[in-house]
Amino acid sequence: MSMSRIWEGSGKLMCWFVFAYLLLLALPCMGFLPNFWSRVLTLSWDSHTHQYITEQAILNVTLETLKGNPEEEQTRLGRGFWRALGEVVKSNAAMDFLSSTRSDPVYHFDSERVDSATLMLRQFWAQTLLSVRAKQYQSARHSLGQLFHSLQDFYSHSNWVEMGRHSIYLHLLQPEEPVIPLAKEDFPTCMECFSATCRNNLMPRLTNAQQHSQLLTTGYFSTFPPKPQGKCSHGGILDSSRYMGAKGGINKDSTSPLFSPHYYLHVEAAALATEATKTVLRDLRDNVGDKAFLRLFSVKQAPALVFVMDTTGSMFEEITAARLRAHSIIQSRARSPAQTGTFLLVPFHDPAVGPVYETDDPNQFMQQMENLMALGGGDEPEMCLSAIQMALTHSPPLSEIFVFTDASPKDAHLFEAVKALALEKQSRVTFLLTEDPNHTPEVRGRSRRRSGKRRKRRIMQPLSPDRFSLYSSLSSVSGGLTIFTSNSDIHRVSAIVEDNTAADKVTLLHVESDQELMSAHSFRVDSSLKNVTIHVIGVLFECILTNPSGQSQSLLSEKGSLADLEHFQGLYRISLLFPIQQGQWKVHAKSDGHLTFNVIGDSRVDFLYYFATVTNETHPGLARVEGSPVAGFPAFLVLAVTGLAPEEEASFSHVTLLGAQGDTLHQMKLNSSSSSSSSSLSSSFSVDEMVGYVEAVPRVPFCVRLTGRDRRGDKLERVSTEMVQPSHVQIQVLSVPRLVPGHSTMVNFQILNRGPSRLLSLSMDDDCGYLHKRGPHRFHVAEQGSFHDQVNLHTPATAQAGATVTLTLTVRAFDSEDSNYAVTYLTVVPPDPDTFPPSCSTVGGQSSCPSICNESSWSVSLVVSDRGRSGLAALQLQRGEGILTLFLSPPTTEDSMGDTQLDPDQQQSLRDQITSGDHHYKARLEKGDSPLNLSEWVQGSSQPLWARYTSSCCSAQGELLVWDSAGNMKRCNLTPDQQRQQRDRSTETSGTGRINPPDVFYLLCILLWSPSL
Repeated sequence: MSMSRIWEGSGKLMCWFVFAYLLLLALPCMGFLPNFWSRVLTLSWDSHTHQYITEQAILNVTLETLKGNPEEEQTRLGRGFWRALGEVVKSNAAMDFLSSTRSDPVYHFDSERVDSATLMLRQFWAQTLLSVRAKQYQSARHSLGQLFHSLQDFYSHSNWVEMGRHSIYLHLLQPEEPVIPLAKEDFPTCMECFSATCRNNLMPRLTNAQQHSQLLTTGYFSTFPPKPQGKCSHGGILDSSRYMGAKGGINKDSTSPLFSPHYYLHVEAAALATEATKTVLRDLRDNVGDKAFLRLFSVKQAPALVFVMDTTGSMFEEITAARLRAHSIIQSRARSPAQTGTFLLVPFHDPAVGPVYETDDPNQFMQQMENLMALGGGDEPEMCLSAIQMALTHSPPLSEIFVFTDASPKDAHLFEAVKALALEKQSRVTFLLTEDPNHTPEVRGRSRRRSGKRRKRRIMQPLSPDRFSLYSSLSSVSGGLTIFTSNSDIHRVSAIVEDNTAADKVTLLHVESDQELMSAHSFRVDSSLKNVTIHVIGVLFECILTNPSGQSQSLLSEKGSLADLEHFQGLYRISLLFPIQQGQWKVHAKSDGHLTFNVIGDSRVDFLYYFATVTNETHPGLARVEGSPVAGFPAFLVLAVTGLAPEEEASFSHVTLLGAQGDTLHQMKLNSSSSSSSSSLSSSFSVDEMVGYVEAVPRVPFCVRLTGRDRRGDKLERVSTEMVQPSHVQIQVLSVPRLVPGHSTMVNFQILNRGPSRLLSLSMDDDCGYLHKRGPHRFHVAEQGSFHDQVNLHTPATAQAGATVTLTLTVRAFDSEDSNYAVTYLTVVPPDPDTFPPSCSTVGGQSSCPSICNESSWSVSLVVSDRGRSGLAALQLQRGEGILTLFLSPPTTEDSMGDTQLDPDQQQSLRDQITSGDHHYKARLEKGDSPLNLSEWVQGSSQPLWARYTSSCCSAQGELLVWDSAGNMKRCNLTPDQQRQQRDRSTETSGTGRINPPDVFYLLCILLWSPSL
């Protein structure tokens, strides 16, 4: 798509671009450019950004993983996938924007800090593995994005490409691979360069193609750390170190010679960075398995079914209704097994909350639902917000959370933290309340079914009619609903659970109305939509539905051809009848109270968005706004359309910011970012990213409506249901440290006041109770001023490695409704981790493969051991058509089969030899077998294992994966004629590759075992 489309729009938008570019020229830049907007700011349209490289790699490896199953090949990557991918990209880009990382050379492989940067890479890798294994996928995506950023920067900032290297540097994440020595501090690496394009400015030793004499270097940036004489600079017009000897630079960040002296090698550097990123993803997939890998990126995930259940004595009917709905949803999903989902249950009463029951198994979830009993209670308020907080913490983003209760919250102090979590995860919270909010007597009947008796819950003080207001506020902000119904209607009202948790649900309209007269609202039905349902919450006196042709139906008084109406206490459920006419539909409604309208339908076409601002501290680009955007200030809105299939071509022209009652606050034009992530992929998996500009963010809450046209020119609209809460105060987390059991950790943050001088209040909360102080803390901040502080968390010695602590910070103004939030995820890491991967040593082999391959076989003998202290955990034959036989001790000559060539009958005999008379024979593996759990049959898995791989000459390669109990993985290549110690490609978390005492023992074992070959 032509880049001229970027500049379409108002003259003011073009002026902003010019201003942003001029601002950029005054500030520094380093690293592959962060995201698509960096191309505009640097005038390098064809540069490969961190965003592009990361998206390409994740898309390719995800589709590669799906191709194993024909049914899975038809799976489209939905909104959840693009949200997950966006979290990785966000974490990657944040390395260029956060004050704690943007200027640190270790995070960017600058200033020859290669050893420190390599160690940090391996820490990110270990953290990612821990988080995935603990099913803490958001934390895993965060550390994965950080890993990708530094890994990608290596190829742009080092002389790896200039050395003529065409493959990736495996040693960065695989310590046993050969290491290229780093140029010493007093060794000159660059020659003087006096032009923008610095060709051949590296010293000969730094470009030598002879591997034994090569040296590695990376460019110095700016003035810290100081650049020694004769060293290379990062370079470009924004690097002040380029004037120091040696002048010039070597970075390959972009295709612009103004910013990248080695711009002519940008494409090669980006290609290697992409391949390195894909290698990490494939190793991660092999480490955790396809299922966990796809879960990490929310592939094939139906919306999570999350129930928050009040289990006090009066909740018998509600619990029964929830069971029935859960059973119905599970049966429906069983008919399409290609889409699994998470099931989560959080029971609560007073004072107990939880525990959380989380599972992927629908049968286990139903068992937990059956185990719920309505018991206890007595006073009216319950710990409801604590339970919702627990549900939000454990559920994935974009979840639908349903709360069944008849009691007001006892823990109102958690409201801001719960609201922050709901907005951060874009999860909707819907309340089904079996209580009349206007009921205020001191004694109120709350029935429970037990032994046929009814009991009353005694209230010690009158009940406020506003006691449920926090529920209404939370549902309104998150885009959910608050429904007041009765015990007799709760079974039917709970149908809304099924309506909202079906796959591919999109929102066409979500408004609230307090008009006492007739209110009018409209929504559009397009060709991609099916099964359109209207939910109206409140009490209707009149409701008229009109289709695009002008035909009307009075829903309360007549049956008609447009829609069916179901009325329960608190809910009107209106289903449009087939065939549903495309075009604009209208709803006119009359009530004397509050109404909420929610229109949903089935369609894959949806969108994601975020607000961003131009940043030029060290890296040009659009930095995502954390929390709510600043009211009255300019901002960009970045939007990605998801789910468009080739037959559903569409173009999108503008976005409208809508107030709570559907009124238009602002409209902005959209322009293509020209960064289509899937340019080389099937359009079935495409996402179209666009950007718009708002001169002043509205000062009142709003939602976002996207408008476009389908391929026939008919209008298409989608609405986001969460209400953005603009604010004049911001809070930013500046550091995200790791948590170590038995130690305290400080998290730095700052608060920015974009309004007048005033008093603010800060509250902190975490889901594990590690915080020393929770607040609220009061402090004064001057006009346009800031406040820096830190929070202290103490991680107990018993904390489980891989666990995630969700830290929520909320700030409020005392003189207004201004508030904002920050949510961050902290991972617990072991204090002294085992970072040594297993070892896989070749000790012999046999190959005599003639031209007719099916008449002969080859074999290779191995010793498998763990170099660390964790012990062997599992093995899997990943590739190859042969048989891997395992032994607990060196096999005899007969077992070794050194010179034996197997015919088909002998191969079958080997397969049947599981229970051999030889005491040391244990197991055999073939491709497709699940990983073999060694702890189930090996006593003392710290001891080595012996293995023999035998295969037909028609299959000349195999691959064995070996894990230790710490999760370190070794990748062993199996090929014919391996007569020496094999140099395997390994994937491991960290380590130095040095020899330790156990290695001497294993070496002796190898020397003692010399099978007849």
